[in-house]
Amino acid sequence: MARILSETDIGILKTVAPECEGYLCSGSGMAYRSILPPLANHYAKDAQDFLRRIKLLSRYDLEYLVRLILSGEESLGCVPFEYIELFIQNVSERLGEEIAAQVRSSYNNSECPD
Repeated sequence: MARILSETDIGILKTVAPECEGYLCSGSGMAYRSILPPLANHYAKDAQDFLRRIKLLSRYDLEYLVRLILSGEESLGCVPFEYIELFIQNVSERLGEEIAAQVRSSYNNSECPD
C-alpha cells in the first residue's frame, strides 16, 4: 500500500540516511513511499552499512517502522534478502522473536511494485 511519507517517516529517513536531500527515487523518478527500500537501494553501501544505519533508530522509531510493516504501509518487496535478514535479526534482538517472525512473514508475502 503506497503512502505519502509523513513528518515522522522523513525524520526516520534522515536518521538512517542523513545524506538524503530529496525524496525521489533516482531509478523511477517517483517519490519515496517507504523508508527501507530507499535506504537499502540508494544509501546503504552494503548489508553491514544497512544494519549499522538501522541500529541508529530509537526503540520508538523501530516500533513505529515495524507497525508500518505489519499494517502493509511499509514496502519490503524491493529490499534485498540479505538486508531484510539483518533487519529481522535486529528486530528480534530489540523487540522480540515473535515480532521478528511477523516481520519475516510480511516480507515473505511482499513483492516489489512495478
